[in-house]
Amino acid sequence: MVPSMTLIRQCAPRPRPLPDIVARVNSVATAAQGKGKGKPKTNTCPPGTRLLRAGAVAFLLVIVGWLVYAAIGGKGGALQETDLTVYRDGGLIVRHVRPFYNPHAYDPLYDWGGYSSLALKFTYTPFAAIVFAVVSFIPWTVLEGVSVVVNMVCFAAALWFTFYGLGLSDRRVRLGATLLAAALTFWLQPVVRTINLGQINLILMAAIMWDLTQPDHTKSGRYRWWKGVATGVAAGIKLTPLIFIPYLLVTRKWREAAGCVAGFVGTVAIGFVILPHDSSKWWLHGLVVSDGNRTGFTGWAGNQSLRGLITRLSGSIAAGQDAWIVAVVLALVGGITAALLLERAGYQVPAILAAALTGLLVSPISWDHHWVWIALAVATAGYYAIAAWRRGAKGAARWLWLAVAGMIFTYAAWPDAIFTHARNLSNFSLGLLWLQKNTSPRIFMLHGDRPSYVEYHWHGFQLIWGNAYILGGMTLLIFLLAIGFRLRNSGSPAPEPPATDATDATDATNPASTADATDATDATDASGAADAVDVTVETGAASATDATDATAPAPAPAAAP
Repeated sequence: MVPSMTLIRQCAPRPRPLPDIVARVNSVATAAQGKGKGKPKTNTCPPGTRLLRAGAVAFLLVIVGWLVYAAIGGKGGALQETDLTVYRDGGLIVRHVRPFYNPHAYDPLYDWGGYSSLALKFTYTPFAAIVFAVVSFIPWTVLEGVSVVVNMVCFAAALWFTFYGLGLSDRRVRLGATLLAAALTFWLQPVVRTINLGQINLILMAAIMWDLTQPDHTKSGRYRWWKGVATGVAAGIKLTPLIFIPYLLVTRKWREAAGCVAGFVGTVAIGFVILPHDSSKWWLHGLVVSDGNRTGFTGWAGNQSLRGLITRLSGSIAAGQDAWIVAVVLALVGGITAALLLERAGYQVPAILAAALTGLLVSPISWDHHWVWIALAVATAGYYAIAAWRRGAKGAARWLWLAVAGMIFTYAAWPDAIFTHARNLSNFSLGLLWLQKNTSPRIFMLHGDRPSYVEYHWHGFQLIWGNAYILGGMTLLIFLLAIGFRLRNSGSPAPEPPATDATDATDATNPASTADATDATDATDASGAADAVDVTVETGAASATDATDATAPAPAPAAAP
């Protein structure tokens, strides 16, 4: 994601007007088309058409592949939806539906014995249970399909908002880039694991990216006073988005921070109104922080947080407590500093990702499926790699493509059959994390912490693959921090933020520019092999996003407050 910003000052995160480049591309395209035919061809395709077609085909193939996997994966393969079941049961308790609801319990939501033989308890906020109560009205067979579709849509939506934050204001170009990025990152293990469990990580990520990448003002000049509220509501469902409050505060986005706090406080208030006893136990009697065993074994392989890493290295949960607190402080300081420096330099999306990454590292529990933010990191790194290549900084582009490849390798849903015949996570043994044996959650539920657990005895490459997400996240955070300091020291001017509304179409006020953009798009290969900056059609080195990104019309001036 990152070396581009450290090695070249001119690689801004937003495209700038490129009339000179478009003119050069048009001249080359015209000459190439005119050879042997006497006159140039006229192409009326809107900018981004070929990119959109390529993205649609690629994403369709990925979805078909997932459907095949779901068909042959068997029970517990592509779909387990264990967490979705817990969500629904929590909602049924709110609705006083028996046998889930115990009328004699003071706080029936958190006194519930749990789902399945693993006794999986409800570990979310009271407000989350209220939301799930609405969801529980949907029949289960329908809900299973709805969960898959909603997760896939929200996955694409999160990428859509990411590319908007990066500056792709042309809808057709942005949709093509979104579909290509979705095809590239769909088979990351956190993404397919979220779908597998019926989790809500992709939904919350999409809501946060929509919330934080909006411009401050609408096209009519009205201030978006609600910015930050959706992030606060997301935190009221699942606490990890609270990391964005310090990010908004240190970057002096006071109104967004206030909206985030207001949204979060509002969810707490709703919880006390509807579920007063459960809310009291959760917020006032320490359940939110004290009963860590409700979530499962902290040292389990699936916990890819600093606490999980330190617990496994320490040999027990208690032994790693002090070291974890020190690590959390260091990660918070480093991560929020990186977000601050990137935000000040004008790189909003990398700043948001730095904050999200910090939250994943410092949270006591970050299950493997929580790391869906890596998909946005891959897309962002690819965007900057193309921008670097287009501006002639090929060395920086190579580093960025190396970062993309490294993230995909580390977080990909590798089939376990490639490496081993053992299945260490039922039929869903995808990804490097599950190459090593791990402790059954049921054993921990029955016996508590034991020094004999296999995670405490990992050695050699087991320590690397078993902690792959944490090590990868720490590496990314260090890179982002280094980039932030490099940008501060270089004094690079901050790029302009996106000037058009998230729902804007292309700039209709500049038809000449749009026509030039169309010609430039036509000069590139449909599969994204040509580089618009290299001018010659024969080079064919950059991706489709490069070609179409260079063709996007210049954004309109930002709306006045």
